[in-house]
Amino acid sequence: MLHWSLIFLIIALVAAVLGFGGIAGAAVGIAKVLFFVFLVIWLIALLVGRRAV
Repeated sequence: MLHWSLIFLIIALVAAVLGFGGIAGAAVGIAKVLFFVFLVIWLIALLVGRRAV
């Protein structure tokens, strides 16, 4: 999931450089959502993993 977040961030940067503001904004929004979902899943896995040990 972190991989997809980085891909959308790169798409947003390229779109912003080329002047496509709407596409860049949408890609940044998707990248933010995926990054925060990744963080939540990572934290849950971290907490569950510590309990199992």
